Amino acid sequence: MAGSFWIETLGCPKNQVDSDKLVGTMLADGLVPADSPEGADVVVVNTCAFVEEARQESIDTILTLDGARAPGARLVVTGCMAERYGDELAEALPEVDSVAGFGVPVTLSAKPSKGGAALVPSLDLLNLPRPASTSPWAYVKVAEGCDRACGFCAIPSFRGKQRSRTVADILDEVDALQAHEIVLVAQDLAAFGRDQGVGERAIVPLVEAVAARVERVRLLYLYPSDLTDPLIDAILASGVPYFDLSLQHVSGPLLRRMKRWGDGARFLERMDAIRAREPGAAFRSNFIVGYPGETEDDHDQLLAFVDQARLDWCGFFAFSKEDGTYAADLDGQVPEGLMHERLAELRELQDRITAARRDELIGSVVEVLVDAPGQGRTYREAPEIDGIVTIPDDLPVGALVEVRVVDALGPDLVAEALAPAPAGAGS
Repeated sequence: MAGSFWIETLGCPKNQVDSDKLVGTMLADGLVPADSPEGADVVVVNTCAFVEEARQESIDTILTLDGARAPGARLVVTGCMAERYGDELAEALPEVDSVAGFGVPVTLSAKPSKGGAALVPSLDLLNLPRPASTSPWAYVKVAEGCDRACGFCAIPSFRGKQRSRTVADILDEVDALQAHEIVLVAQDLAAFGRDQGVGERAIVPLVEAVAARVERVRLLYLYPSDLTDPLIDAILASGVPYFDLSLQHVSGPLLRRMKRWGDGARFLERMDAIRAREPGAAFRSNFIVGYPGETEDDHDQLLAFVDQARLDWCGFFAFSKEDGTYAADLDGQVPEGLMHERLAELRELQDRITAARRDELIGSVVEVLVDAPGQGRTYREAPEIDGIVTIPDDLPVGALVEVRVVDALGPDLVAEALAPAPAGAGS
């Protein structure tokens, strides 16, 4: 009898892609998904290690699933935390049967089962096939690793240098997923193909090729200096004018200290140019609060930027001191209490802006992709991270349907089906 598996995924969309590919390999090897972790022969935790909060969530999840698994079931820990802290994690958590990172090449292995077969196979996740999407949308990872050296980020130390896939492999995966919306992700998405010598704008033909295959293509995590005119053209031409820009801050001197490009004035200029071409363009970004050396003036600049930029969506994160990063040894550490005061101020401001942006849509007709009964998204909402649109339950899942927005509840919209045309109309 085939073994069964359960995979618990933590962290970002890139981790979800890794889990999907692991699922595809295990299915191909004859394993079957369990209905719950309690009923699985092997339980896999795909961890996140980006910041301390994520690491604690990973540890808590591992311990919870250790208590839930059936007698004799194996517990395997993989993902970023396993990649970054493999030996240390294995020593600290004797409950775990195997700690295996997603290296290059990746080897994820477990001790043999009673039947002699390993329940978790060896694999290189980036180029493995995966099963068709179970929802109308799917993430597609186009590259692994990162060639940048941002002062706060440890990802290159355990995910390695950028390693882009071929366009042909990516398009094969897009076709196999059979999704209506494809969300392209990578640590440095706009740098796709650069490591292959393809050129600075290899992402543009990729976006165009994916857009020719599916109703929607969406890009997550764009480094601002790589938001070139050809890339903007490709995004606007795709019909999904959604720009997820990795800004991190707006103070020029502080960004230099982060080993990042840009400043608030340049960011606003680029956003204004996009809005001039497409007034309905949606923008998302993330900012680090309390990076070493952040002054009250830096904070005031960020507040002013957020107020002026009127981003549709925005995340604010407390600086996390990561071992081995440039920022770990910087002076000017911001006291934790002050950091959280600044976070609260920014989040309150952005919540008001997001609510106002959503209120502006009341009365308009929008096209939604029906993700699930009673739930859809316009191009303005990325799956899992932005708001949703509550719609009539009878609209078919996977359909693109026009609806009228009748209310807004914070980040979410409420819409109703368009009234049918009166008899004889249009004749």
